[in-house]
Amino acid sequence: MSGLVLKLGPHERVLINGAVIENGDRRSRLSIMTPDANILRLKDAIHPEEVTTPVRRVCYIAQLVLSGDADPSTAKLQLLRGIEQLSQVLTDMDSRAQLAVASQSVLEGLYYPALKALRSLLPREDRLMAVVSS
Repeated sequence: MSGLVLKLGPHERVLINGAVIENGDRRSRLSIMTPDANILRLKDAIHPEEVTTPVRRVCYIAQLVLSGDADPSTAKLQLLRGIEQLSQVLTDMDSRAQLAVASQSVLEGLYYPALKALRSLLPREDRLMAVVSS
């Protein structure tokens, strides 16, 4: 098994199992061999004040699990409810596929793939919100 490969830019920070790790002056690659390690690139992190839309809210819950700030068993139910609510609004095939990946990942306790699938919905949500507000 090859594990997850992280490619980090100079001084990029990543959170791995609750520990913040900062890369040095050069680009580097890290191989994460532990299959259930909780990993979050801090440049991709959603800050609490940015949690202003339904997709961002669900992403934030997954992010809290990865950072160790939320209990996975409590977050699991919140995530599944949020994904179900999103599936009632995001009905195109691509969104449905990403929501299915997110849902299955949450059921398997794999929060990084769930977050990745949910984050892919952010551009769609931004476009929908722009149409609604105009």
